[in-house]
Amino acid sequence: MSLTISFRTPLAKAPSRVAGPRSLPALFVLIAALQGCAAASTRYLQVETSLLAGDPKQADQIIERAQPEYGSKSALLYQMDRGMTLQLAGRYEESNALLEQADQALEELYTRRIRTETKAFLVNDTELPFEGELYEQVMVNVLKAVNYGAMDNWDEALVEGRKIDHRLNMLSDQIKEKEKYRNDAFARYLSGILYEVTGDLNNAFIAYRNAFDEYRQARPWSRTPVPSMLQADLLRVTDALHLAQEHEQYRRDFAGVAWRPISDMKSLAHILLISYNGRAPLKQDQFIDLPVSLEALNLVLLTKGVTAGSTNQDRRAMESVLYGLNGRVVRVALPRLVPQKTQVAYSEVDITGANGSFIAKTELVDNLEAVAEKNLSDRFAGIAIKAAARASVKYAMAEGVGRGSHAAAGKDIGPLVGLLAGGIAHMLAIASEEADKRSWRTLPDEIQITRLWAPPGDYELRVRPTGQGGSGAGSETVRAVTLKGGATTLFIERVLR
Repeated sequence: MSLTISFRTPLAKAPSRVAGPRSLPALFVLIAALQGCAAASTRYLQVETSLLAGDPKQADQIIERAQPEYGSKSALLYQMDRGMTLQLAGRYEESNALLEQADQALEELYTRRIRTETKAFLVNDTELPFEGELYEQVMVNVLKAVNYGAMDNWDEALVEGRKIDHRLNMLSDQIKEKEKYRNDAFARYLSGILYEVTGDLNNAFIAYRNAFDEYRQARPWSRTPVPSMLQADLLRVTDALHLAQEHEQYRRDFAGVAWRPISDMKSLAHILLISYNGRAPLKQDQFIDLPVSLEALNLVLLTKGVTAGSTNQDRRAMESVLYGLNGRVVRVALPRLVPQKTQVAYSEVDITGANGSFIAKTELVDNLEAVAEKNLSDRFAGIAIKAAARASVKYAMAEGVGRGSHAAAGKDIGPLVGLLAGGIAHMLAIASEEADKRSWRTLPDEIQITRLWAPPGDYELRVRPTGQGGSGAGSETVRAVTLKGGATTLFIERVLR
């Protein structure tokens, strides 16, 4: 397994200053959130470090030990994260057991408790059970199918392929706007491969055609061209099914694409190599601080300048205290996506044995960064409206606390009590505002695959990750493999660079 990395993520630093007594109310609210963020960052850094050292088992143990940190609201995220690390560790059955729990949890999460929704509205969306983005839900079935393929259980892999089709068909029915994420080209393509591997050419053709259409339709935002492999697959399957009209059309459209008839390949061994490259994009907070007075505007501008070089913990603590005491700042928290683009352009794959040498290159089939951007973009307007409404309600409630405390304390100490209570309420409103930054971070940035056919026999399989311009982009992996005629063998690569 190729595991290379070319980045460093610094650990969260301890605050350089001790907050004063007036900051404590806001800090009590902040401490749990900030500790959770720091723990998650450290956890994923440790996972990446273990994979860099070529120790996926250690990476899985890190996620397993961190289960209490996820908490009940992020149980699904734990199942997703560990489903991936278990797959990389080669523990495919255990990976599928957790991913099956995730699949069932997704069905149950369609119905939420009104009480939970209300609490989330008054605090932030991290109070809601994690459901994942739509593409992350699709990836649950994709990973399960890959696990079954790695175990040479292609019938069960096909069951997951059918689940992929069903999930995507439901999405297409539910989401009417064609410009939104409502289909998934790679997931359709994978299901087509599974149909073909198990001999169901009719459904393979339908899946390949759906994948081809989706790659073309989504190209403006997915930044993923139609793989030439898929074009060869369509030529091969339409020829085998004697779909003369479709075959001739594809021959005109795919001029220059090399392909071989199925009859010439029945006795050959089939290699399906899946390469997970880079790191998934992550989410961070972007705070919009809206002053409702000129004095508050000056405070916001001054505070941003003073806290420019501070740590995230210090900055949020100071802003919560100052804005809370001023009482005329409304904070809105929105998520933003931070790409972590892979340096791998493709991987060279060659097998060498007594029956000769055979070479192929991986092709991009899924740009998860682009898909994540699309999913967030589709939901962003709704997230922003909800966040603005929540911030407004918090502000109104804090104002009510101040006025109510003033009235309850009487005219002698009422102004002081009202000012103190209102300030604390505004601090809590600012401190508790946070975007939902949870995401499936053990996924890669991109998925590339290649398909290679060769005579059965013993071979040496080499995989060389390659960057732009042909430069090296990771460590070469070498393994001895035995290929059987008429059978498909699946290999998984993980390149963190």
